[in-house]
Amino acid sequence: AHNFNSGHPHAFNFASRLVEHFPEPLNHVFLTNSGSESVDTALKIALAYHQHKGNGSRQRLIGREKAYHGMGFGGISVGGLVKNRQSFGQLLPGTDHIRHTLDIERNAFSRGLPAHGVEFADDLQRLVDLHGADNIASVIVEPVAGAGGVILPPQGYLERLREICTSNGILLIFDEVITGFGRLGAASAAEKFGVIPDIITIAKGISNATIPLGGVLVSDGIYNTFMAIDSPGVELNHGYTYSGHPVACAAALATLDIYEEEKLFQRADSLEQAWLDGLMSFQD
Repeated sequence: AHNFNSGHPHAFNFASRLVEHFPEPLNHVFLTNSGSESVDTALKIALAYHQHKGNGSRQRLIGREKAYHGMGFGGISVGGLVKNRQSFGQLLPGTDHIRHTLDIERNAFSRGLPAHGVEFADDLQRLVDLHGADNIASVIVEPVAGAGGVILPPQGYLERLREICTSNGILLIFDEVITGFGRLGAASAAEKFGVIPDIITIAKGISNATIPLGGVLVSDGIYNTFMAIDSPGVELNHGYTYSGHPVACAAALATLDIYEEEKLFQRADSLEQAWLDGLMSFQD
């Protein structure tokens, strides 16, 4: 719950309650102050994880066209919005991008997840074939692209990314800063779509934006790599002065109370069909 070997009850209580809303094995959280910090933290965790596993050659980071991952240096490097990148030179080296999945010609007025486009996930396999799996640390995607156009993943797309990552030892990161906390009718897109990444970034709805707060959820396997007592000197040398701020955690605990007591995730889910019917009416 805290990054400097100390903490306070609000941070620990919030961390314990937070992970209850996310699927196994994402049982551990590193608290930050924003979505941008969460993304940069996730990328650093991915790189450090491979280093500590003895796979130091895994340094390439893969993002996606049209993606928004905040305004940190790592986030704009893996992000795919040109205007956010063009004034800042070469950015992080060793960064690639797979294609976005917006395919209006084939998927216009799709009801639910688009039927066409799973093959876009094979861009990742092509990068694996080009660079070698042993040189790739992670791939980061928004399960539903936000600032790039609210682009839903094609049927089978996220599953295919998961399959390629698992087969090649690549960490899959879901940037859920936008999709988390009920916006898809579930606590996370991972839950909604039934695809479990290795790392999830969160912010925004974590405190209802009442105070700056973010976080990075990681799997048991990643957490245990850093915490192994038989590996002295292995640690995540990273943190922010205000990570897990007591007031921010208090606000987040109150936010979770409201989400749960008013069943807001379920409420959002119940509105899906009516909202979809309204959208589909524009086709007429």
